Amino acid sequence: MSNHLVIAPVLLPFLAGVVLLALRALPLPTQRVIAAIATLGQIVLAALLLNAVSGGDILVYELGNWPAPWGIVLVADRLAAWMVLTTALLALFALLYASGGSDGSGRHFHVLFQMQLFGLSGAFLTGDLFNLFVFFEILLIASYGLLLHGGGARRVRAGMHYVVLNLLGSTLFLFAAGLFYGVLGTLNFADLAVKIAATPPENLGLVRAAGLMLFGVFALKAALLPLHLWLPAAYAAAAAPVVALFAIMTKVGAYAILRTHTLLFGAEAGPLADLFLPWLLPAALATLALGMLGVLAATRLAQQAAYLVVASVGTLLIAFGLGSNDGIAAGLYYLPHSTFAAASLFLLGDAIARRRGASADFFKTADDIPRAGLWGGLFFMSAVLLAGLPPLSGFLGKFMILRAALAHPMLPWVWGVVLATALLGLIALARSGSLLFFRSHPGKTVAATPFSPMRHELVPIIGLLALAIGLTIWAGPASDFARAAAVQLLQPAAYIGTVLGGAR
Repeated sequence: MSNHLVIAPVLLPFLAGVVLLALRALPLPTQRVIAAIATLGQIVLAALLLNAVSGGDILVYELGNWPAPWGIVLVADRLAAWMVLTTALLALFALLYASGGSDGSGRHFHVLFQMQLFGLSGAFLTGDLFNLFVFFEILLIASYGLLLHGGGARRVRAGMHYVVLNLLGSTLFLFAAGLFYGVLGTLNFADLAVKIAATPPENLGLVRAAGLMLFGVFALKAALLPLHLWLPAAYAAAAAPVVALFAIMTKVGAYAILRTHTLLFGAEAGPLADLFLPWLLPAALATLALGMLGVLAATRLAQQAAYLVVASVGTLLIAFGLGSNDGIAAGLYYLPHSTFAAASLFLLGDAIARRRGASADFFKTADDIPRAGLWGGLFFMSAVLLAGLPPLSGFLGKFMILRAALAHPMLPWVWGVVLATALLGLIALARSGSLLFFRSHPGKTVAATPFSPMRHELVPIIGLLALAIGLTIWAGPASDFARAAAVQLLQPAAYIGTVLGGAR
């Protein structure tokens, strides 16, 4: 049963998307119910999968009963299950917010939403490089439609940049996969790990080139400097529930970097060991610094939230770039925190914008908004999480990263950039809160733009904040799981042996 459980989180959103497409004439409330049931089911399956691999087991599903490396395999370990559960929880609250009315501003929202989940789950669970490309394309095609949901010139313009850059990335991905297959004769991750370690000297240059092309593709997906330029405009333009789900998209690139670094180019890769590390940490430090400068310079809340996503990618990849067990564990703890906190700010920014009239979410003086104390309190909680103030999960994640850097040669740079950008983030968010909630026209209150009952806004926002706070309350079990996942990643022999079995 456990092995069949691996494919369940991939099949469920796919089947839900097909059903919703076939029944697209159904009333929107019925579509919402179907989508919500499917997403709740996805959370249950992800939780079961996480429980199944929490003891260290690696589960393999062989499609068509064809064994690796000849057949297509899905593989679930601690890292993959952690990512699938994070995605499913995020998707539930994004869907709840969309069900307040924004899902009706365009066609096929729920079909595209489920297909996005299908692509994301497949990308985390695939054990094959070519099928990672396939799932990348599925989630990107769905994201194109979701990005343009609701229309408008600004979304079309941002979507065009997004599409062009990602098509270039997809082309480079195919070049890298073709080079790997031409030199090594395989695209299965476990088989690639074995053959990369045994690469003859005359082929080292070709394999190194293929590996660095892969790193470039994943850096583009993760919005790593200087390949981040597509993100701020796209995320600031998209509908709030869409961009809340997109909070996990950059983490797909970070996941792919971590997976290929530890499995294909880890310590056992011979002359190609640690291929990514000389590039990863400096680029991550620069990404964090530039992202936080963007946060400081932002003129509206959606733009600021988008740059906070860039900064969080930098922080996450600093942790992975340390290359140690403690560094990777810190990153895996920080990853869901940054995802939930950023998504909550995107939803909160949309709710605030509709209550400020023509001023929307721009940082300028406006009339008081209804229930300013409630929305201000939620903004304060989001700001504390994103700035990394104690005692919440953002602080714990950054503390773990700083502690992991103690033995690293780039310790001064890591500490300096992380601490300086934390201060900049605190200043920027304090300024934003002041402009949004304290500098208002006295005695005037603007009416909210008609949208939905307030519960459709409050429940998702509070739910995402509660998930981030839950990472604080249960920091011990969460960090222990992250540490165990890091140990498993840095010892890839078990993954290789389980996938290849007798074929090795």
